[in-house]
Amino acid sequence: MLDVCLLGTSGMLPLPGRWLTSLLLRYNGSSMLIDCGEGTQIAIKEKGWSFHPIDVICFTHYHADHISGLPGLLLTIGNSDRTEPVTLIGPKGLSRVVSALRVIAPELPYELRFIELSESREHISINGYEIDAFKVNHAVTCYGYAVNIPRIGKFDVEKAKALEIPQKAWNRLQHGSTVELDGRVYTPDMVMGAPRKGLKVTYCTDSRPVKSISENAQGSDLFICEGMYGEKGKESKAREYKHMTFVEAAHLAREAQVKEMWLTHFSPSLVRPADYVAGIQKIFPNVQAGTDGKTVELGFED
Repeated sequence: MLDVCLLGTSGMLPLPGRWLTSLLLRYNGSSMLIDCGEGTQIAIKEKGWSFHPIDVICFTHYHADHISGLPGLLLTIGNSDRTEPVTLIGPKGLSRVVSALRVIAPELPYELRFIELSESREHISINGYEIDAFKVNHAVTCYGYAVNIPRIGKFDVEKAKALEIPQKAWNRLQHGSTVELDGRVYTPDMVMGAPRKGLKVTYCTDSRPVKSISENAQGSDLFICEGMYGEKGKESKAREYKHMTFVEAAHLAREAQVKEMWLTHFSPSLVRPADYVAGIQKIFPNVQAGTDGKTVELGFED
């Protein structure tokens, strides 16, 4: 199971009932945060989820509404008795930006590890998450993230018996290890079926609609995408500031053939985003306006 919580949905500045952009994922005891705008700590507390398991924090870019909540969050993670390292992932310059922010959070009881992105697409495997970071088109260097949870194939009991593989080797084979017993070598491919469909969540904000988004979001179970403007007549403003309209996001969702899309990162002027969703459902039907605390539990297909 993969838990997904949209912590904050506001762009530019926080509003009453709408914190700045942030997303939290939970899988197999590990939590992964994408962006950390102002109010992220409050949103996590309101959700009732723990700070201690946050192992990975990804940043799309370094505008204040996506990173201003980091110093306080790092301190709170430390106050949760965490001593294990936390990995930070973001565009080139991450270490410098975080060092500057840590002037007000200088002492932490755990190590910070940095992965700085510089290529148009980079892959990172960490704590069970398979992350594809891909460049998008904003006023500054900005990345989207496609997060995959792979699923191994089924263990073939009858095949294991036919091959006379000892039962004490089964568990290790299921977990991908080669086993040597009594002079014989057993490998996972002898008893494991083909990999099954996993889970995929793609998160993209602060960008014009570009091909890299639809390519990397392809087949996502959930596509969380910026919808800065829902009203008609905002198209030129979206182009000027390199943001996206609801209509443009809906076209990306359709191109990527995703199962579901949540819109986020709303302009402060967009008081009731849900009012504009019906206008794009002809383009992509399964779309919702995100709200703070909106949560889904994604499960593997049978």
